[in-house]
Amino acid sequence: MNEKFYIFSNCRLKRKDNNLRLETKELKKDLKVEIIDEIYIFGEVDLNTKVLNFLAQNDISLHIFNYYGFYSGSFFPRDKNINGDLLVKQVKNYLNKSERLAIAKEIEKGAAFNIFRNLRYYNSRDKNVKESMNYIKILSEKIDSAESIEQLMGYEGNIRREYYSCWEEIIDQEIDFKKRVKRPPDNMINSLISYLNSMMYTTVLSEIYKTQLDPTISYLHEPGTKRFSLSLDLAELFKPLIVDRLIFSLLNKNQITEDDFVEESNFTYLKENSRQKIILEYNSYLERVVKHKELNRYVSYTYLIRLECYKLIKHIIGEKEYESFKFWW
Repeated sequence: MNEKFYIFSNCRLKRKDNNLRLETKELKKDLKVEIIDEIYIFGEVDLNTKVLNFLAQNDISLHIFNYYGFYSGSFFPRDKNINGDLLVKQVKNYLNKSERLAIAKEIEKGAAFNIFRNLRYYNSRDKNVKESMNYIKILSEKIDSAESIEQLMGYEGNIRREYYSCWEEIIDQEIDFKKRVKRPPDNMINSLISYLNSMMYTTVLSEIYKTQLDPTISYLHEPGTKRFSLSLDLAELFKPLIVDRLIFSLLNKNQITEDDFVEESNFTYLKENSRQKIILEYNSYLERVVKHKELNRYVSYTYLIRLECYKLIKHIIGEKEYESFKFWW
């Protein structure tokens, strides 16, 4: 089974014979490239083109994060899954306004449903979020009536705002979280959301890469330069299940507190050992399994993302109408 490998400390990554070697002042460790699928770099790492060529030969992706733990970019091996016919059809679905809107609506319906399921879960555990559940349900019912992407994104923004207004009730720690602030995050909660959303986008991007979809052609978010906007689309479906549930768990179990943040940064930057702790928990979430209703077998959360890509492909080629992921457990 392929695995993700995380590098946090300052080190050197080099090719050693037919393998990769990680070197620090304290140790030398050979990596088993035959089981590694992706490498995530969070610290300062020295490497050269010999390493990149070796990664490409072994179909290993490399993701780089900056000093503060936020995503900077990726190295992907040369695309082996090129499909010109699918690319043309993917673009046609974007250029056709009604087709694009239909796909975007289905993505947003899935995201809204999964948000609602989160609130229902916590409402059943004595968190008073019933009023917000009712409002989000009303907003969700308006999605089909949207006549443009802009109107749809307006509904999406209102659903998110109402959802975030519940977080102070859901989270047991005393927090000051009134609204989502991204650039830069202005408090502990916004920092956690930005950090884990960044991880979620990267995970989705890796799963898109393993299919024949082009990650730059999207439907809900506007395609643009220097971003893989399809990963933004599909991440909307999985953030409630993976990112948000993980944040609630980390905070409610006191695994993450204000002590895990740099106080001088107004609690917006995570300490390095805290980032490591969160990534390990995040990876554990991705490895969770659930019995798939149609496949009748257990699949990981990561594989659910890949399946979402395949469902979108079937829609694009006209094989089966797309129905977005809505978690059922």
